[in-house]
Amino acid sequence: MSSETEIAVEDPTAPAEDSPPVTSTRVVEIAVYLVLAALALLLSFDNWRTGMGWASDGPQAGYFPFYLSIILAGASLYGLGSTILNSSEGREAFVTRDQLRRVMQVFVPTFLFCLFTQWLGLYVASFLLIAGFMWMVGRIALWKSLLTSFVFSMIMFVTFDIAFDVIMPKGPLEALFGH
Repeated sequence: MSSETEIAVEDPTAPAEDSPPVTSTRVVEIAVYLVLAALALLLSFDNWRTGMGWASDGPQAGYFPFYLSIILAGASLYGLGSTILNSSEGREAFVTRDQLRRVMQVFVPTFLFCLFTQWLGLYVASFLLIAGFMWMVGRIALWKSLLTSFVFSMIMFVTFDIAFDVIMPKGPLEALFGH
């Protein structure tokens, strides 16, 4: 038996090789450059409004940020121009449908976690996030997911609220128990 033998295990949840592309690298680059340019213009306007000149006692509050936003706008326009002029580059797929689905499996619950933390509190939102990830994405048994997320949330509560007395976002459940 050779010690050079390699064992390859296929990931059954890996994105399919024949998954259709959602968008190209070029389109994403153009969109990012446009967003950066718009942000730079907004920042430069706000810093111009604040005061971007030189006063008798030195630079005004918007002096350095104004010029930094001008540099950001220039870099964005340069990148945009070079991307548009090099039409032969960036035709490869930026993300396929299967890859985007997998990214959304993480992004959407995380976004909802951020929203739910405002109303349910950190510990209940963490419980839901962990249980949901373990059960839906990890395909772990529901009872194991619920038990693990409950234990984790309780450890977080004891550590932050009781041991270290750190103020964390609370919801109606913590209020019910007097915290």
